[in-house]
Amino acid sequence: MLARVPERSAPDRSAWTYSVVIPVYNSEAVVGSTVDRVVEVFEAASLRYQVVLVNDGSRDGSWDVIADLARRSSHVVALDLLRNYGQHHANLAGLRESTGDYVITMDDDLQNPPDQLLLLIDKALEGHDVVFGRFERKQAPGYRRLGSKLIDLINRRVFEQPRDLAVSNFRILHRDVVERICGSRTAHPYITGQALMFSHSPADVLVRHDPRADGTSNYGLRRITSLVLTILFSYSVFPLRAAAALGFAVAGISFLLGLFYLVRSFFVDSAVPGWTTIAVLLAVLNGVVIMLLSMLGEYVVRTLNAVSAVTTYHVSERVSS
Repeated sequence: MLARVPERSAPDRSAWTYSVVIPVYNSEAVVGSTVDRVVEVFEAASLRYQVVLVNDGSRDGSWDVIADLARRSSHVVALDLLRNYGQHHANLAGLRESTGDYVITMDDDLQNPPDQLLLLIDKALEGHDVVFGRFERKQAPGYRRLGSKLIDLINRRVFEQPRDLAVSNFRILHRDVVERICGSRTAHPYITGQALMFSHSPADVLVRHDPRADGTSNYGLRRITSLVLTILFSYSVFPLRAAAALGFAVAGISFLLGLFYLVRSFFVDSAVPGWTTIAVLLAVLNGVVIMLLSMLGEYVVRTLNAVSAVTTYHVSERVSS
């Protein structure tokens, strides 16, 4: 007779505390509903929680909404950044304010449904220090999905993201990972990449992705391009190596071309002075040199920022009850 295999007990969610970090940007109409639904989820599950709302330089009345929420609830903290620094800087400010054993980051527009939070928590309690939400179907324009695929490709090359792992801004981080991210000195934080760098057991879990409840996404083509450049120049030497390889290739071709003309001059007399060839070669070589110097200059500037920056953002006001 076969012995009965004992059923695996569900993880005890109540043994831990949780912080939810929500960057807020021009979401006056929907951020209140987002927070209310987050609170409902944690209250219904009888969990200890904190909600950190970071106003990232909104131009509407978002700050007034979240400041009022913070004054009325002891579970809510609101931070007002001096200006718009970007989503990753706002997330970093929220991570540094958070106190939970686990920290969840999510968007302010209800595209990350709060009722999916428990799925992240349960997966993390299986022993993972980082868990990303894998969207069943991402509700986003085509260029956003294309941008996500490009960033995913870069993540795999730069941060060694496993091929079977999906990443997103809807994620849960163990306190150890949060402390490593907060302690890293970089002028260009990229929370997804840093989470991959500073974790030892990343995972993902299937979650729902709803249509945006109000307005349009603030993450346009310009921001996606900026994020791609930030990843490449701040966390990778790939552009430098690619430029160096191109420079060596052009130099090699120029050397062979010069050798050809040198050998040819021994056997064939030419009445043409060759100024066209020289002009073309100088233009090409000078262009490559300028490209390489620009690339090196980009790295020098970013290195200087990383070494000299104490903080990459400034909080103008903090509200809590």
